[in-house]
Amino acid sequence: MKLRKAEIVRRVHAVPRVEFESQGLSSFGGLVVFAALFDALGLAARLRRCFAHLGSTRVYGMCRVAMQLVVHVLLGFRRLRDRDYYATDPLVCRLVGVSKLPDVSTITRTLAAADGRAAENLREMSRGLVVERLAEEKLARVTMDFDGSVLTTKGHAEGSAVGYNPKRKGARSYYPLFCVISQVGQFLDVHHRPGNTHDSNGASEFIERCADAVRERMPRVVLESRLDSAFYDDSVVQKLESLAIEFAIAVPFHRLPALKRTVEMRERWRVIDQQWAYFEHEWSPQTWDHKLRLVIVRQKRKVSHRGPLQLDMFEPVDHEYEYKVIATSKTASAAAVIDFFHGRGNHEARFAEGKQFAALDYIPCRRLIPNRIWTYTSLLAHNLSRELQMRTTERTRSTSPTRSALWDFNLLGTIRNLIIRRAARITRPSNRLTVTIAADGHAQHEISRFLAQLRAA
Repeated sequence: MKLRKAEIVRRVHAVPRVEFESQGLSSFGGLVVFAALFDALGLAARLRRCFAHLGSTRVYGMCRVAMQLVVHVLLGFRRLRDRDYYATDPLVCRLVGVSKLPDVSTITRTLAAADGRAAENLREMSRGLVVERLAEEKLARVTMDFDGSVLTTKGHAEGSAVGYNPKRKGARSYYPLFCVISQVGQFLDVHHRPGNTHDSNGASEFIERCADAVRERMPRVVLESRLDSAFYDDSVVQKLESLAIEFAIAVPFHRLPALKRTVEMRERWRVIDQQWAYFEHEWSPQTWDHKLRLVIVRQKRKVSHRGPLQLDMFEPVDHEYEYKVIATSKTASAAAVIDFFHGRGNHEARFAEGKQFAALDYIPCRRLIPNRIWTYTSLLAHNLSRELQMRTTERTRSTSPTRSALWDFNLLGTIRNLIIRRAARITRPSNRLTVTIAADGHAQHEISRFLAQLRAA
């Protein structure tokens, strides 16, 4: 329909008068979905048990502060000072269980009063939620991927050190060791370490702790693990074998002359396809008293020549090979072992997601215990976003050779933008608490589906 110019152009540009009043408005209406999830999990009661030994008489105890940190991360904020952006939001206050949120100084004092036992209890609680999910899904196999990730500190934080840091060389950092469950995409546990620690430091004990936690609830489950070459050590291999964990671990064969010679002299390779070939070999260092099954993999790759080229010719390309050696205790075919090992890259995506959307790489304090608690709440927020989807969605795939996640998960950032960040009004018609959310279309459908599934469960 064609409009006249007079119907479009306004000649008066008056600035409207601005007034403020409290109307029970919230910027995060979708938090009602997580409120239902927290209620189903009994999260507040679990947190109270974690910090019951502190016996604090503070108005804001450690339980409420930990709950606020989880909500803080779910909302997409990083710095503790960002709490000011939602300080008066009524829905956030209701979810935390207070009428007024604590300020930053109160949060830091409460965190400083926590002890190692409080941090360890929170760690066990987070791990217990993941194990409960695994037990409920009744998985026949559970794949544990172990790897470290650098968390850079902006200052002399307690327990940090200068070590391997590819992004900020020379900066102090932590280098925690993580355990990621491939089938559910959740962090099972984390072992805190300073930044100058080798990957394998404390790995044997950490692997045993993770395996015991899963087998305590699932005694018949088959455990399997994938590790990179930094974990190739006699103590780690023996620990995996003693725990009956099927493993595939990369071997740093370039540091082992005898093994390197074996690979170089090999002439007959079994072809998988045009790109991959392999052969098997039994081998062990001279200091070991047992042999390992090795799968030596050769990948064909294209390498461009450097130097001047004629402009009227295509760039010449030669095919060269890239080698990889995998030590394994699996009895499956070599092709299955290769697929299994190549699936370990999925955990790198979990690290990236945790750092981008759950503030995993943020170090808020100078003291070690508060920093540990922050890391646990970040992992808990990430795991809760996965728990929400697993409780309300059917599996989309079965177990694959690469052990991909059994659900098509949305990122926490996607859930935040689609569900959480929705304007809402809190009212009490007929004295019944009601949240009216500004959402339609796909967002309305998803919020309604989440709430219906959680209520049914």
